[in-house]
Amino acid sequence: MEKCNGCSGCNGCDRSLLLTDAELALLKLFATLPFLPVARRPEDTFPVFFEGGDPAQNGLLLACLEKKGLIDIDYHCPLVGFDYSAYKGYRLQGSMALTLRGQEVLDTLEFQGAAE
Repeated sequence: MEKCNGCSGCNGCDRSLLLTDAELALLKLFATLPFLPVARRPEDTFPVFFEGGDPAQNGLLLACLEKKGLIDIDYHCPLVGFDYSAYKGYRLQGSMALTLRGQEVLDTLEFQGAAE
């Protein structure tokens, strides 16, 4: 196993990845809906996502998934035809999707499962 070089945003130098149950559940949502809505106020740190689970917890989870390189959040690309009325108090309204790495992780989980 390779030793971590202390780079920014650990993607698992040994190609391992640690996900919490909550992160995994949210990541699996992307397997069924490849593009999801997201919003944020300019002064806020974390994104907002109301469509699944606890919105307060989702922001931190989404930030973690993005830092791990599993999803991409784009506040300049809103979903066409999506009703953002629930997000009307958030100036930045966009979308999020799996990255290639995120898709590879989901594929691996589907075929190999996860180790504790």
